[in-house]
Amino acid sequence: MVTVLQERSGQGVLERPCVDRIRVAGRTLEPTRVFDTYWRFAAARQQVYEARLAGGAGPFTDDPILRRYRFTNCFRAADRVSQDLIADVIYRGDQQWEEVFFRTLLFKVFNKTSTWRLLEKALGEVRWDAYDYRAYDRVLSSAFTAEQRLYSAAYIVPPPQLGEQRKHQNHLRLLEMMMQAGAPQQVLSASTLQGAYQVLLNFPAIGPFLAYQFVIDLNYAAQMPFSEMDFVVPGPGSRDGIRKCFGPGADGVEADVIRYMADTQDEHFDRLGLAFAGLRGRRLQLIDCQNLFCEVDKYARVAHPHIAGISGRSRIKQTYRQQADPMPAWFPPKWQLNGPPGH
Repeated sequence: MVTVLQERSGQGVLERPCVDRIRVAGRTLEPTRVFDTYWRFAAARQQVYEARLAGGAGPFTDDPILRRYRFTNCFRAADRVSQDLIADVIYRGDQQWEEVFFRTLLFKVFNKTSTWRLLEKALGEVRWDAYDYRAYDRVLSSAFTAEQRLYSAAYIVPPPQLGEQRKHQNHLRLLEMMMQAGAPQQVLSASTLQGAYQVLLNFPAIGPFLAYQFVIDLNYAAQMPFSEMDFVVPGPGSRDGIRKCFGPGADGVEADVIRYMADTQDEHFDRLGLAFAGLRGRRLQLIDCQNLFCEVDKYARVAHPHIAGISGRSRIKQTYRQQADPMPAWFPPKWQLNGPPGH
């Protein structure tokens, strides 16, 4: 097992990383000890994922922080909600692009599998060409009245102000607006991932972070041709992690830092003697390195409590709870990571 080295106050000071400085976007950055923790965390978290896929009762790591707290997978597409989106939303059902787009963004504005299943159970096949605002609102409002949680707590999806009283009603109106404005075809016609992102960014209440998350989700579909190495938008948690790894000298060049991490990952895993085979051979992509900064920000709150980020958060809120149901592991077929049926 890989154990991430931790800072322990009063028990000696860990050595600084072997890398004294790096050059990014014309700047010289001096890594903190969290920089090496980034790579050790990635290796350890990926080993947990692989061990869980192989089965067994666990625990899957000797690292006390990983055993106590919940962290997402190194690869965004391997997380459970992404797995539900890929297998049960994007690749199940009508594969006309307009329908795939509608299903994907309807799922993602809530980002909660139970809400998607609630709609399917009440309405049958979810389709744009049969969409009725009143029917969708009736199902969601009934669940809301019954105090069912409709939205994931993973990140905030702000509601647009489109004349409705409740958050989910305004999100339904936003989705209608996007469909009626031709957003599906505009996204598909974009020549770059960043161009597709700009289409989404033009709609109300979809800021840079959400637009990037949504375009990555849409890009799982067969119709979208882009590489996840094309473009990245650092989110707030990622900026916190980057600050902890490099200090304020990285402010303003966070996207370049993320690309540096993706480009040099093999070098640093080798330098630290860490085994990291990727996701069935797939290397960390920009979106994955961006997410890892978010997770390392959380990890460092316990492992390196004296190294400050931007937000000032000092606790990890979510604790780890082992789930009994088997982990899915099915990825966009265009990635060519899926084995034959049954494997």
